[in-house]
Amino acid sequence: MVSVSLGANKYGKAENRVVRIYRDTARHEIVDLNVSSQLRGAALVDSYLTGDNSLVVATDTQKNTAFAFAKEHGIPSPEEYLLKLGAHFVSEFDWIDGGLWQAEQYEWERILVDGTPHDHSFVRKGQGTRLAAVQTIDGATHVTGGVKDLTVLKSTGSEFAGFPRDRYTTLIETDDRIMATSVTGRWRFLPEAVDAGIDYNGLYTEVLGVLLSTFATVHSLALQQTLFAMGKAAIEARPEIAEVRFAMPNKHHFVYDLTAFGLDNPGEVFYAADRPYGLIEGTVTRDGAAPAPDAWLGLPSFV
Repeated sequence: MVSVSLGANKYGKAENRVVRIYRDTARHEIVDLNVSSQLRGAALVDSYLTGDNSLVVATDTQKNTAFAFAKEHGIPSPEEYLLKLGAHFVSEFDWIDGGLWQAEQYEWERILVDGTPHDHSFVRKGQGTRLAAVQTIDGATHVTGGVKDLTVLKSTGSEFAGFPRDRYTTLIETDDRIMATSVTGRWRFLPEAVDAGIDYNGLYTEVLGVLLSTFATVHSLALQQTLFAMGKAAIEARPEIAEVRFAMPNKHHFVYDLTAFGLDNPGEVFYAADRPYGLIEGTVTRDGAAPAPDAWLGLPSFV
């Protein structure tokens, strides 16, 4: 005889492409989100064990709510929009006791026509994708912001030396190399800051600027060192942030051997390798901030 039981679970509608156009004036505004909604509830166990759907809030209902809320409440920021969405499901359906609501934001900027920003024509911006998530579990709500696909490179100001060597080590030490990575970073907000209200849009802009300027200006002895410096700078800049988690793949650039063609290559021509790659992950935490492991449940994992 084999006995089994149902473990952790959630369900919902993923990747709803919600685009909100504000047409209040002739100068339109656009907010472009990819929204996922997933619900949890101890009472939902029968839907898994017996197929009883009497308490299942349909994934289609979750999709429709996401679009309706974009009209009814607007999208002042992805975090505020998700907070309203999550609060709705937990309050509207007594047996839903939590969930995970996530959004990616695709940013646009106005097309310039004869040097003037156009009122209703846009072009996608390319500096990373904004992230937001709201997690409600055991009566507590956690909010995280972040960014992914933030690809950065510095052509000097990076070293890597002093590492141990054994018979399998072939890597040459260097005091001048290209350092490139695609940053995924998520920051968790202190609960008291969420309760007091946060300018999420302004905070995102400031943190993104701090991350980029720190990457640029820190003379790096290792990507790990740069990761810590970036997290520390973000926490110092914004008192609302409790911790920052990073995943940074090392996008290697190797000097290409041109000697067969009678050419010198003093660090000018490189081969950009996409794999294998070093993967550096780490968390930077504000001293004294209470840990909140539930804030990260179900999010794409790193660290």
